[in-house]
Amino acid sequence: MENTNKEEYKIHSFDADTQQLLKTALKDPSGVDLETVANFIIDQSLKDTAFCKEAGRICYTITQAETKQNGANVFRRHLLNRLQQEYQERDEMRARSLKEWVCFVTFICYIFDYLKINNMPMMALVNPVYDCLFRLAQADALENEEEVDCLVIQLHRIGDQLERTNMQRMDELFFLLRDGFLVQENLSSLSRLLLLEIIEFRASGWKMTSTAQNYYYSEVSD
Repeated sequence: MENTNKEEYKIHSFDADTQQLLKTALKDPSGVDLETVANFIIDQSLKDTAFCKEAGRICYTITQAETKQNGANVFRRHLLNRLQQEYQERDEMRARSLKEWVCFVTFICYIFDYLKINNMPMMALVNPVYDCLFRLAQADALENEEEVDCLVIQLHRIGDQLERTNMQRMDELFFLLRDGFLVQENLSSLSRLLLLEIIEFRASGWKMTSTAQNYYYSEVSD
């Protein structure tokens, strides 16, 4: 996870009131309604996967600022409460909008990556994140390139640290991926390539060899 800098946040596309809300939350969390801030960040993230990384950085900085300011975790509590609500309705979300579903998975994985307690992942997020990834590994989802791409991207980002929290579930997830790769007939060539790449990526200790990188990236570009 890269270092964060308050001045680098890309929030200029929002209206003036929203920009002020976020800027204040980043510097003086006690000066704003943090529930409003959490809801805005999640609402925006569910519309735009490109914003999810920025959202993760913003959430990280707000939680750090709040801890330094008064030792509280009000923002984190509101964030997790809202995430829990969205997580409980994930099946309805996927049925309603595949884009929103992919955005949600992307966002919760970024939050898992960025927000730590004593430099350790928040255990409250481990099973929800796993459940989302397991849904992306189901047969119907593997037939959708957008969902396969999301799954592979998230495993590249957090697979290693997620495995350290529960290796058994990661084993079970990859059993599904191997079965999908070997058995399912309706996978696109790109989805097969992505699945094979992530299987080899994990087998190599969550590292990409130069040979594998040259092969897979040349195949994707072709």
